[in-house]
Amino acid sequence: MTDKRVVVVSGAASGIGAAVCRAMASPGVALLVHTRRNRAGANGVASELRAAGADAEVALGDLADPSVAPAVIAQAVERFGGLNVLISNAGFADRTAFAELSDAAMTASVEAIQGGFFRLARAAIPHLKSCSDGRIVAVSSFVAHAFRRDVPLFAASAAAKAGLEALVRALAMELASSGVTVNAVVPGFIRKDPGAHVAIDPERLRRQVSAVPLGRVGLPEEVAGAISFLASRAAGYITGQALHVDGGLVI
Repeated sequence: MTDKRVVVVSGAASGIGAAVCRAMASPGVALLVHTRRNRAGANGVASELRAAGADAEVALGDLADPSVAPAVIAQAVERFGGLNVLISNAGFADRTAFAELSDAAMTASVEAIQGGFFRLARAAIPHLKSCSDGRIVAVSSFVAHAFRRDVPLFAASAAAKAGLEALVRALAMELASSGVTVNAVVPGFIRKDPGAHVAIDPERLRRQVSAVPLGRVGLPEEVAGAISFLASRAAGYITGQALHVDGGLVI
């Protein structure tokens, strides 16, 4: 096992994933920056991480493809000598109304969100068990918890994220005896990077602050702070939890 703390972050070319990488970057840390196809964004993040003293490498691939997740984990282990932390962040939001969802669209949400986490975690488990501080953190969403008229509905995404949280709890129980912790972070309305694809248009997002007790949209860095804590050695007695970072949207 390497002396470096090795971290894999999926969906890390922008947004929350990129913010997590920045929050965790320091000398003695090695990060594998995964993205489905945004090589330029991932390369830019990796350059920032190296400037902060961390080691960094980029991995590309669609996690809905069963061959990609094992390859991503293998790349991290081969390049950095081990694995301590898996952050499963990749996914997308689908606002299609329930009655209009196709079988293919429903399957796509489940494969990207649940399937990506499942395959990454399955490939990572042997490596995480071999270190003394293995951590898995999955990124869920408020859409699996907030079903109200003042909050937009995401039927497929809500179902996929709710299933993701169930997988987190089940895996937390299975890995508890090995000392590996498994948790989820549940973001609320979070500001997107300029030019990024958005499921809620900027004007509607500004109006949504009325549903948030703290009265504002959250920042990727605020979600990254919660994820970084759960991925740290200090969080060794926390497992099977879903930590909401949403300004009080879900209480």
